[in-house]
Amino acid sequence: MKILLAGAAVLVAGAGSSVMAQEYPYRDITNAVVWGAGGGTDSINRMIMAEMEAHLPVSINVINQTGGVAGSNGMVYVMNQPDDGYTLAGISESNVTAAVQGGWDKKFDFWYPFVVGGSPDLISVPADSPYGSLQDLVQAAKDDPGSIPAAASGAGSIHHLNLLAIEKGAGAEFKFVPYQGSAAGQEAAMAGEVALVVTSLAEQAALIEGGELKPLAMLTPESAEIAGMTVPSAFDLYDGLDAYLPLKQAIGFAVHASAPDEVKATLTEAFDAAMAGDAVAEWAATNHYDIGGQSGPEAQALFANLESNFAYTLQELGVATVDPATLGIEKP
Repeated sequence: MKILLAGAAVLVAGAGSSVMAQEYPYRDITNAVVWGAGGGTDSINRMIMAEMEAHLPVSINVINQTGGVAGSNGMVYVMNQPDDGYTLAGISESNVTAAVQGGWDKKFDFWYPFVVGGSPDLISVPADSPYGSLQDLVQAAKDDPGSIPAAASGAGSIHHLNLLAIEKGAGAEFKFVPYQGSAAGQEAAMAGEVALVVTSLAEQAALIEGGELKPLAMLTPESAEIAGMTVPSAFDLYDGLDAYLPLKQAIGFAVHASAPDEVKATLTEAFDAAMAGDAVAEWAATNHYDIGGQSGPEAQALFANLESNFAYTLQELGVATVDPATLGIEKP
């Protein structure tokens, strides 16, 4: 009897060792997008995860974990999961401001990121808006400061920073109304809850082409062509915007920086293969995105630069609640 029990114990131990020895990934992966469904970060993550699945033996399930400051709820959720590569964070450049706004107490180098790409921001108004140009809108805001409601996804998001930048650069003051994601802010504009919305061209394209939003200005030095019209650059309308703009998107996903090298290597291989495929290039061109493709140390350096620029921009604009220097974030 003792011999039988001993043999059974050896078999159980052997089975456990076999499971532990399996190569990553041997079960499905979850990607928790920290911004709302339907927005740019959500759309990009669902697209790239679908493409990466073709190069992995498992499925990747995409969920949304929203809320908090600058996506902090979702980041904290993923942070609290094991660093085994089975829970990813769907992130964007806007998340680098969470720490200086008190959302969490870590620098962004907690993550090992992958950048798919980004799309430029613009200011648009509802199709039936009385404002026919950015100058009209800014003048109205100057005439009655703080009275014109403006939508942008969460405080500290790139869209919020761009709204603050246009206020500083044009000398206007809007009433900021935060929404949980770009899609919600755009819906608010179309419903007449707000007078304007700041999101990306990729996120607004279908609404502009469908005649539901009217674009007033790109928040980049370049103009843009869409729906048979030229959207002018705000830089051509107001001097001094280059002190605050442009602020660029960097959308993708991340794993814990402390994850095993095997996990990072496997994710990188699948990511690189997906990014090299025609499907990603075609998706980006159709949806008004610029391709990135950075991962690992290169992407960490990119996010470190964004963190520095965004954190001290928020401090300069007077809306940072935590001194970036106390977090170890160096000035740009």
